[in-house]
Amino acid sequence: MKVLLINGSPRKNGNTHLALSEVAKALNENGVETEIISIGTKAVQGCIACNRCTELGRCIFKDELYNNIRQKLEEGIDGLVVGSPTYYAGPNGSLCALLDRLFYSSSELMEYKPATAIAVCRRGGASATLDRLNKYFTINHMPVVSSQYWNIIHGMMPGDVLQDAEGLQTMRMLGRNMAWLLKNAADGQ
Repeated sequence: MKVLLINGSPRKNGNTHLALSEVAKALNENGVETEIISIGTKAVQGCIACNRCTELGRCIFKDELYNNIRQKLEEGIDGLVVGSPTYYAGPNGSLCALLDRLFYSSSELMEYKPATAIAVCRRGGASATLDRLNKYFTINHMPVVSSQYWNIIHGMMPGDVLQDAEGLQTMRMLGRNMAWLLKNAADGQ
């Protein structure tokens, strides 16, 4: 079993990466392979509603980020975790630009696979971030994995999330819940 984790922050090793790493660690401890992909700092092309993906079977734009994630989906993943910092009570715009294209052009590669979102914030706005990200999953028939509380962790400066004990516990429980769901689905239960 393999779960792909997308770091929707331009900071490759920032708080969002640290939170995703905590989820990945719990998944690994439960026998699930993981890979974290960062969206990086390059501009991300948004969807232009050309609808060519319906003809081509993929997005018309051939940027490395989209191609890399699409290839991982084609190789087969069992679950998806998307993490984002909270910017003005919403997810990173570059992440949304990528997800708009990815989900519209590659939905068949993700349908019915468990997914979850995490939000990193200083104080507030994380609920709106989670709401926006979870819509990608629910519109695409993907079961949304929960934790013990909302999938939120707090921190502003690099490394701050490591001081949020409850947030870290939420990330670990999220990883365990994802692993449990994947194993039970594989066993046909």
